[in-house]
Amino acid sequence: MSQLVVASANVNGIRAAVRRGMGEWVGGRDPHVLLMQEVRAPDSVLNEVFDGWHVAHQASDIKGRAGVAVASRLPVHAVRVGLEAHGPHGGPEPAVDTGRWVEADVELPGGGLLTVVSTYIHSGSTWPEDNPVKMTEKYAYLEKVTARLAELGAAPTPALVAGDLNIAHHNVDIANWKGNLKNAGFQPEERAYLDRWFGELGWTDLGRAHGGEGPGPYTWWSWRGQAFVNDKGWRIDYQLANPALAPHAVKVEVDRAPSYDARWSDHAPVIATYDL
Repeated sequence: MSQLVVASANVNGIRAAVRRGMGEWVGGRDPHVLLMQEVRAPDSVLNEVFDGWHVAHQASDIKGRAGVAVASRLPVHAVRVGLEAHGPHGGPEPAVDTGRWVEADVELPGGGLLTVVSTYIHSGSTWPEDNPVKMTEKYAYLEKVTARLAELGAAPTPALVAGDLNIAHHNVDIANWKGNLKNAGFQPEERAYLDRWFGELGWTDLGRAHGGEGPGPYTWWSWRGQAFVNDKGWRIDYQLANPALAPHAVKVEVDRAPSYDARWSDHAPVIATYDL
């Protein structure tokens, strides 16, 4: 049995993150696998930044939009990009994909495979009643994610789904929960999907399981004002483990930057250590 370190981070644009010091962070933390969201760059940029790594990437169909990636120091045996439709939920999906789901089967040091997924779920509309179409699209995508989680959750092999879900699950996952009861990211309908994932489908929210009862630890703070300094954030970045993986998680951390100036993204990485 050996230890495996997996980090997940919304990089908020890989080129900007590198300019702000992400490379030094990766070198210091030295994860075996790094799962990234909001990459906002073509394959050529990722391959340059992660020279010598195995990289799987779903870029956005729209230049400058989201994009998700897996960078692994361990061998990768298979890559699967995107999700199939599993039935409508109030309306069709958008005609273009902005890069929200990439899977890779990673070879573990002790043998066997671990399926890792980097995912990004769009925030929807800040005020859902003003733009219900965006929320309809978000729920349609959550249906597709739920269907895939059902498959991976029932698999006998370990699986990890990590990324920016843009949903705070409970009151302890958002500093100003009373002021956001009507806002996207904290709607009852959104949170109900997480209820199902962590209940019926058997997934474990490792951040909460290893992070105590809360409030926090938060993973996102606005660049504006004093949100970061005063720790007025949201916990919207997750590492989710299926039943075959969850017992092997030994440590989970939110790597909050020591100061506002030291941030290389508006999100903090979530880092988990597994005995596998």
